[in-house]
Amino acid sequence: MNASNERGIDVVRNRIKMFAQQKVTLPRGRHKIVILDEADAMTEAAQQALRRTMEMYSNTTRFALAANSSEKIIEPIQSRCAMLRYSRLSNAQVLAKLLDVCDKENVNYTEDGLEAIVFTAQGDMRQALNNLQSTHEGFNHVNSENVFKVCDEPHPLLIKEMLTHCANSDLDPAYKIAKHMWTLGYSAVDIITNIFRVCKTHTDLPEYLKLEFIKEIGKTHMLIVQGGTSLLQMSSLLARLCLLNDGKSE
Repeated sequence: MNASNERGIDVVRNRIKMFAQQKVTLPRGRHKIVILDEADAMTEAAQQALRRTMEMYSNTTRFALAANSSEKIIEPIQSRCAMLRYSRLSNAQVLAKLLDVCDKENVNYTEDGLEAIVFTAQGDMRQALNNLQSTHEGFNHVNSENVFKVCDEPHPLLIKEMLTHCANSDLDPAYKIAKHMWTLGYSAVDIITNIFRVCKTHTDLPEYLKLEFIKEIGKTHMLIVQGGTSLLQMSSLLARLCLLNDGKSE
């Protein structure tokens, strides 16, 4: 059952409980099973009713709950379940599946196009396939430029160039790139999120400097989330990044 559609207490009391009560002859060690997808969308009252049902019929019925956010599942249910957490896929795993799909669907692509899709997906296979399909349907050719048009994210090459200027303590050209992205209409959250992603994988930055950059990026991200979403906030970040390398060189 999709618990995001059928999430009320009546569904638990009627359909799920009736199914759990049914007597079925099964081989030894086999049980009936109830699978609830999007269980975190269930109301609290429905979850309380489900907890009671799980307690009463645990000998004959097993319950599997899939959720995007386990924090939205009430504690009594969590304590009765074995928690399995699935991490995001690696870039190599996403790329392998994209290549397989492109081969079977005869998608016209370039290497930089698939790299762009992997970058925008951030380990989410569904997001990667959606971006691949959207780019293919819209342009009939999957390259970096088309992918970022579809996904509408600040281009990582621009951000990489901006960070390189900061590493060289060149504030003016770094600010021009930030101002350009701001003029294109990207929000402060979009820009700072991609700055963090690019900084993590920036191979030209020394490790000590990369760590210091990430620390300052994190502080700015916090300020942006708290409401400081102005170009001045981004300019302040760039100035602090430029000063970091100045201090090290001295």
